[in-house]
Amino acid sequence: MTKMEQKREEKRAAILLAALDVFFAQGYVGASMDAIAAGAGVTKQTVYRYYGSKEELYQAALESRREGGGNHFLAELDREDPGEALTRFAEGFLGVHMAKEHLAAIRLLVAEGPEAPEMTRAFYAVGPRRTEERLVRFMEERLGAGDPQYAAKMFIATLLSVRMSVLVGLATAPTPEEVSGHARRTARMFLKLMG
Repeated sequence: MTKMEQKREEKRAAILLAALDVFFAQGYVGASMDAIAAGAGVTKQTVYRYYGSKEELYQAALESRREGGGNHFLAELDREDPGEALTRFAEGFLGVHMAKEHLAAIRLLVAEGPEAPEMTRAFYAVGPRRTEERLVRFMEERLGAGDPQYAAKMFIATLLSVRMSVLVGLATAPTPEEVSGHARRTARMFLKLMG
């Protein structure tokens, strides 16, 4: 990598990091490209050179977070034993979805999604759609689900059943051990239902 390419990548990384900070602190609607540029130590024109719109920047920022360890759990579905694969997927999936940063993204989505549908599109393009497609394929090919789409949705909904009370402040976030225990029990129950 040349020095110029390295500088470009450093600027891109700084913009994405600043964008996440600004989006979570000020909300999607309230976030400005000026604030993001200031946080990244670049000009607004530089931000626009890399990202043509706020929606594009938001999606890229979420994508960078995902690439930094966001959905490694999808690879777990390739394990040889389907029961182990589903269990490991469940543990990784729930661990990511109960993390503080992810909960902040969900709160933002719920609060501002209705007035900023482009934010919702960007969010779903990054993770949920890919995860669901991969899980549907697993349900069909590895577990022989008659309605793999429904099976995948129900499995994810059951995993995420512990999230709502945390999102609205009725409960504190479960410990990593509690998250893992819920994920394992959910996978076990689901495998039993699938026969």
